[in-house]
Amino acid sequence: MVAYRHLGSSGLKITEITYGNWLTHGSQVESDTAIECVHTALDLGITSFDTADVYANTAAEEVLGRALAGQRREGLEIFTKVYWPIGPEGPNDVGLSRKHIMEGINGSLRRLGVDYVDLYQAHRYDYATPLEETMQAFADVVRAGKALYIGVSEWTADQIRAGQELAGQMGFRIVSNQPQYSALWRVIEEKVVPASQELGLGQIVWSPMAEGVLSGKYLPGAEPPAGSRATDEKGGKRMIARWMRDEVLTAVQRLRPVAERVGLSMPQLAIAWVLQNPNVSAAIVGASRPEQLVENVKASGVVLEPDVLAAIDAALEGVIERDPALTRSPATRPA
Repeated sequence: MVAYRHLGSSGLKITEITYGNWLTHGSQVESDTAIECVHTALDLGITSFDTADVYANTAAEEVLGRALAGQRREGLEIFTKVYWPIGPEGPNDVGLSRKHIMEGINGSLRRLGVDYVDLYQAHRYDYATPLEETMQAFADVVRAGKALYIGVSEWTADQIRAGQELAGQMGFRIVSNQPQYSALWRVIEEKVVPASQELGLGQIVWSPMAEGVLSGKYLPGAEPPAGSRATDEKGGKRMIARWMRDEVLTAVQRLRPVAERVGLSMPQLAIAWVLQNPNVSAAIVGASRPEQLVENVKASGVVLEPDVLAAIDAALEGVIERDPALTRSPATRPA
């Protein structure tokens, strides 16, 4: 069964492997298969589920809500997010204004079929709205009982510090950050992680397999496998493009003997790697087939010894991205 970790320094415990439905539910995967994946996650001991209103333009929340219907609400940890435009994308359908946050949480609760979410996250930082307005709106969401905890996603260390200071003044705390993090993408390590440790935030990391590249299924000089994310014209192909360079794919293949030495598949190795960071509360994994989850949850509880971590670093030397300046939100929000 999947192990639990505290979400930052809060009292909330979440499964260290969390099921996420970005790029799958309501988009790449038919609803019946998506619901089967969620039920498989529950059978495997995953009780934490991450989504967002923008995923498949609200359809992902609806599918997750249907999949979790009838489950004991107290036994689930449901996360969603607000920021990106949804619906007709009018001038107030985006960002972290009080209007968008209040309308966003109500819409998410309706689509998910619940009275509250466990974690409500600012999907990006909004430069066009005063931070005080955003934090006050989140405080009111918490006081109304519509969200139990507040988190952020892809905020810089300075933004996290400023947000936490205001949150404290308003009677709540930011408990989490949701950044991209993998053995290939380590930009949070220099600044975001130390700030988060100091302020009590845990990381709920997305793309621990670098869009699937760390699974090892993409080979240098070869066409991507049919049906893979790299062939998905709905969005997956665009997201994975930055990793589809021969130098990266060659480096990833050097991980294969490392995984074999410790008795793990390459996806399991990638997920286990992010879980070695003590500031990581959970790794988000998605699935287009239930059997993917069955294999990936085996990364829970794995301990990678220092010599294995060193071998991973050596294999990926030259293609790891560490620049902390790449942790950023859009300079301006969409119009």
